[in-house]
Amino acid sequence: MAENRAAFQRIKLRPRVLVNCAERNLGVELFGRRLSLPLVLAPTSHQVLAHPDAEIATARAAAAAGTLAVLGTGNHYSVEEVAAASDGAPFWFQLYCYEPFEVTARVVRRAEAAGASALVLTVDACYPPRRESLIRSGFRLTPAVRLGNLQGVGLRDDLLAPNGGLTPEFVAALPLSPLTWDDVVRIRELTALPLLLKGVLTAEDALLALERGVDGLIVSNHGARQIDGTQAAIDALPAIADTVGGRMPLLVDGGVRRGTDIVKALALGARAVLIGRPYLWGLALDGEAGVRLVIEQLRAEFDNALAQLGRPSVADLGRDVVTGGPCPHCGR
Repeated sequence: MAENRAAFQRIKLRPRVLVNCAERNLGVELFGRRLSLPLVLAPTSHQVLAHPDAEIATARAAAAAGTLAVLGTGNHYSVEEVAAASDGAPFWFQLYCYEPFEVTARVVRRAEAAGASALVLTVDACYPPRRESLIRSGFRLTPAVRLGNLQGVGLRDDLLAPNGGLTPEFVAALPLSPLTWDDVVRIRELTALPLLLKGVLTAEDALLALERGVDGLIVSNHGARQIDGTQAAIDALPAIADTVGGRMPLLVDGGVRRGTDIVKALALGARAVLIGRPYLWGLALDGEAGVRLVIEQLRAEFDNALAQLGRPSVADLGRDVVTGGPCPHCGR
């Protein structure tokens, strides 16, 4: 996790001067939707631990800021509940896969029916991690926490608490599917929505995704929560961008904390970034208003960075904006 932040700090910026930046364009297009800035809210589970409005607040804040949230399988409120309470705010849906495959298919159909405009398949969390901080603390989810998107899809609802909340028995009975590339093909055939893979860190896997009709990638090491010692996502990005060669949009998450981090990510090949922890801090602080505050702080920093760097538009951010960090050819 520390490396995710340190990797951004190693990358330095190269300002150009005497460029007319009085007017700046922060917007970016992703799968036919124009976003007001190249920032998306990443899927995070159990947001109700931060604030009772949870994903409803997150979706509302993203929409008000002109961007979108990625709702997820692990959310407290179901996609139907969020869509109804957020006036149809745009969202993507993040998917974990369960056995049998029909369970996964039902979750996908629910997301489609609720209005998801893209599907994000997490591919780096097929096996339980050893999160030592949680092992030491003995952290457990309480029955107040629900998995709204996994109720009524063919899992062991009889093991849920009376309010639909989690019990250790329900969690233990979740039949997580160990994904393979064949499963990616099955999911690709299941939906007409744009399909992104979240958790890719190598150019080899990026090529395999292209061959299977995947529409986009999120370069990510899962917030450094799956295994220690991987590359930071921003370090892996340049080699993947070179390999993909513009054939699909790339996003990146992990360690984004400042507007200048967004600049660095776009300069190295990303179309947009995702944030997770920062907006959860805002959610815990003040619900929807807190999430919006975080987005607007990052917008202001990003806008200022474009002006200071002599880059009036997102389209002007190329490799010449940065120095240091990973080698643009091998990613090292």
